[in-house]
Amino acid sequence: MKVVSKPLEGVLVLEPKVFGDSRGFFLESYNERAFTEIGIREHFVQDNHSLSCSNVVRGLHYQIRQAQGKLVRVIVGEVLDVVVDLRRSSPTFGRWSSVPLSGENKRILWIPPGFAHGFRVVSESAHVHYKATDYYCPDAERTLAWNDPELKIDWQLSGEPIVSGKDQHGTPFRDTEKFE
Repeated sequence: MKVVSKPLEGVLVLEPKVFGDSRGFFLESYNERAFTEIGIREHFVQDNHSLSCSNVVRGLHYQIRQAQGKLVRVIVGEVLDVVVDLRRSSPTFGRWSSVPLSGENKRILWIPPGFAHGFRVVSESAHVHYKATDYYCPDAERTLAWNDPELKIDWQLSGEPIVSGKDQHGTPFRDTEKFE
């Protein structure tokens, strides 16, 4: 596993070794020993898979208790993945970063606990798979406003986004609960 970049404090963009031939390809999307070597020592307890159509914006989600680290990859399609640092003690607190993830580039994004996470589907549809370090807890789930004017996130929209009712009512950054 190769670390390609570190867009925000603790966030890693990873490139797995891909072995391809005329039949297709093989890659290890997770190997505990390889991840430990690059500093990801968290234990994963849950896998999630979503399918979304073009121009869907999901997020920005996080859990204030039972904070989740996430290992995100796109199996089919392409998304613009967005993270916002909500850790007051971080040198990148309040900053956001976006990373294109696709079935083609096969990159994996490590998001440590303390970040809000979301994505916009760039392709016709996208299958997004992620591992989480803690279980989903509806009572602890929070939604940061994806379109908060203070954050000025560039979602690279092509037309009006498709956003869930819950995500349309996200909390502005200045009012959202944060991590120490």
